[in-house]
Amino acid sequence: MNVHRPDALLSRQDAALVIIDIQERLLPAISNRESLLANTIKLLRFAGILGLPIVASEQIKLGPLVPEIRAELPDLETTVKVEFDALKNGAFAEHLAALNRNALVVAGIEAHICVAQTVLHALPHYRVHVISDAIGSRSPDDRAIALERLRSAGAIISSTEMLMYELLERAGTDEFREVLKLVKDS
Repeated sequence: MNVHRPDALLSRQDAALVIIDIQERLLPAISNRESLLANTIKLLRFAGILGLPIVASEQIKLGPLVPEIRAELPDLETTVKVEFDALKNGAFAEHLAALNRNALVVAGIEAHICVAQTVLHALPHYRVHVISDAIGSRSPDDRAIALERLRSAGAIISSTEMLMYELLERAGTDEFREVLKLVKDS
């Protein structure tokens, strides 16, 4: 049995950050909203440091992305959708495909609805890393069940800090020093 998989680690050249529905009218109901938002902001800043592309969705009628995300990325174009599965929205799927990346790093809400459906749809086409401390649901039980289902379906469950160091690959660089500030600010 070959336990070494060359694709087990994510590479920055292959990854895109996907933000699902972290919106003004939904976030206040999410059980782990403070840590979810703080970790999402770290991921956005980290993506900026490494130059990772970012795509984001907004569920119709739930308002815009929260101001904290908008402040980080005022020019970020979002796809407004009626579908729970963002990949069933043609504009979102086309935007993602145009990035020509093979791995998705996913953060967002709700874990058991829009995040889960998007990840499950993406799995046959992408390697998907679900950032466990940057997803949430109204109910902690729904979040836990979503993580369990996504893991069993083949998603890689990771954390914000784990992902950052995985993509950095090494210490002693200017990028590392910038990311260290993000880590220490938590």
